[in-house]
Parts: sequence; C-alpha cells; structure tokens
Amino acid sequence: MRGTNQEFGRPYNRRIVLETVRLHAPISRGEIAKRVGLTVQTVSTIIRELEQRGFVLGSREQPRSRGYPPTALTINPAGGFAIGLHVTPVSIDAALIDLAGTVIGKKRRELRPATPEASFAAIAELTREMRSLRVNGRMLGVGMAIPGPFGVDSMSFVGPTTLQGWAGIPIAERLSEVTGLTGFVGVDLAAAALGERLYGAGRALRNFYYLYFGVGLGGCMVHDGQPLRGAFGNAGEIGHLPLVPDGDPCPCGNRGCLERYLSLDAFERRSGQIGREAWLAEAAPLLRVAIATVENLFDPETIILGGLAPEPVLKDLIAAASPLYNSVAGRRDRTQPRLMLSAQGEDSVLRGAAALAVSGLLSPRFGAMFVDDDALPAHDPLLAPQSPNEAAA
Repeated sequence: MRGTNQEFGRPYNRRIVLETVRLHAPISRGEIAKRVGLTVQTVSTIIRELEQRGFVLGSREQPRSRGYPPTALTINPAGGFAIGLHVTPVSIDAALIDLAGTVIGKKRRELRPATPEASFAAIAELTREMRSLRVNGRMLGVGMAIPGPFGVDSMSFVGPTTLQGWAGIPIAERLSEVTGLTGFVGVDLAAAALGERLYGAGRALRNFYYLYFGVGLGGCMVHDGQPLRGAFGNAGEIGHLPLVPDGDPCPCGNRGCLERYLSLDAFERRSGQIGREAWLAEAAPLLRVAIATVENLFDPETIILGGLAPEPVLKDLIAAASPLYNSVAGRRDRTQPRLMLSAQGEDSVLRGAAALAVSGLLSPRFGAMFVDDDALPAHDPLLAPQSPNEAAA
C-alpha cells in the first residue's frame, strides 16, 4: 500500500494510514511513513485527525535510554463498531464487533426454512439488539455472509446448503433498508477467511488456505494477505468438485460432489444413517484428496480448517485424515503444520462478516468491493463523529 502526496488523495491516505496501524500495531509514525511512502509530517497530520476522531490511540513506552521513545500507535477498539451477520439455511447469527475484532455480544435465531421475509424480520430485530449493546458507539455498518456461489443459475440458491428461494432478492438493498446501516454482502467462505486473516492464526501468515466447513463446503486462498475471489467472486467452491465417480446426486447437477460427503449437512445426514465413526472413515479419504489438491494448486503456508462444525468433529476429522497424501507441501523446512484447526470456531465468519463493513468503508484495498458506490455514505466515515452525542454537539 502506497500513499499519494496529491491533495485530492487525502481520504485515500487516511485509509492507508489507518489500515497500516490496524495491520501492524503497535507502530510509530516514522514506521508508517516508511511503509506507505508518505512524509512523517503528512502521517503525523493524519494521525492527529484519527486520534481526534477516536480511531487511533497513542502511548509511549518507558524510556530505556536518553530521549523520548516514539509513540506507539494502536487501533482504538471502541473507535467504531460493526455488526456481523451469518445467514445459513437453518439459522441467523449476529454479533457486534469492535475495531479490534472483539466479539462484544452475539445471538442466534433458528430459522427452518430461512425464507427472505422471515430472515430480514429476524435481522432487523437482531440488529436492534446488537446496537443496544453500545448505544453511543459509532456504528460503521453491517456485513452479511451467506452461502454462494452468486450469479450461477444451476448452483445459486439451489439445494439444502444454499438459501433456497432467495434468487432475485436485492440482498444488500434489503439489508440496508431493515438495519438503517450501510450494508455489505459477501460469500461466507470468503468472509470466514477474512476473519481468520485479520483476527486469527492467519494474522501471522501471508499465504494460507482457509477450508470452510459450513452447512456446505468451501475454501478461500489468502494470497499476500488478500482473499482471492476470482473473476466473478465465486472462487473457492471446492465443495462442488465431483470426486466420487457415480456418487450421490448433488443439487448442482453433478454426482459425487465433495460436499455431499464432507460438510455439516453431510455429517448430520450421513452420521444419522451410518454412524459417526463410519462417516469419519468415509469422509477422511476425501479430505486427504482435498488437502493434496489445494496444496498442489496453491502452495499455501498452511491450510486452516474452520467453520460451523463442532470443534470435536473437526479434530476427529483431522486425526482421521492423517497421514496426508504427499504433495508439494512435503518439505523439510516447514514452519507450519500442513493442516491446522482454526481457534476461532464459528466466530471467524461473524468477525469476517463485520470486517466486510469495516474494510468496505475504511480500507483502501477493499473500497466498495462489497457494495455499490451509490450505497456508500456521501461523507468520509473517517471524519464522522465517534458518537451520536458528539454529532449533536
């Protein structure tokens, strides 16, 4: 990320500086200037604005020698809040997340089926409950993660692992309408990867693959710190790889798709038919194939397995898949395990959904990636008051 010294670039530079603090805190003004290619004076001016608006905090360490140590800058967790929503075919989860990624509170509504009418009514109620947790907090927006893919007639909103009956619904518009906040919508697997990148084990990694074990199965490669989404935003539908010849029919039209055997839907369905141990024996070889495929295609530092399945199920699945097939990941100089369990559990997708809103409004890289330009606020959110009381004053 590089800043610009042109005056018209001030809003962009604010985002560059804030994003640098968010990703590399604690950090000094001088370090920020080196990273983004701006002068220390320009960075200092922007930091002063961000401190005044409550986005950034500064503190000095105890001096270890002569002179004053530089101020260490960090994100102010209470500088802003976003609501993360995760809509699945069976439930809606909502969480209030601060700028540090801390889950302030969360709630779930069971919905079977999750029709658009019932879902948006529940979303309106859940949003009010989440906002009540920080009445005077600056609400940046709301992000919603839903199953993909998008815009594919034979696969979108088709089958038990998707939101059936949602085709043609203007989701982002309805989301903004019922919440009163700028709405962002993304695929759940990419949102979970984003949450892992910003707040989980992926924070220390530049290149990793997030394997999302949700109602269906998906994955997302995070390359150089950024989720890869493909030409049309549908990269990562690994669950629809037809790996079992003449296997079970899949709603997508193929047979033997991976998620028919390896997903939360498959676990609940198949373990009820053949038992948990038999399901593990059936699913583990397919997980081995999936891991080797991902490693040979993307060469990640590690693969992080997470999602909606209970942690004991994922732990047993990882154990059952050992030893993994040989692949390009079989190097002697590895510093990370080939396959690891996410420590965030279900919170990863909620944090990622909230991050869609935070990054959509504040990050220079994301910009309006998850929302139409017309839906963005006319003013710069980085200059917005920190609370309703401040706005009234």
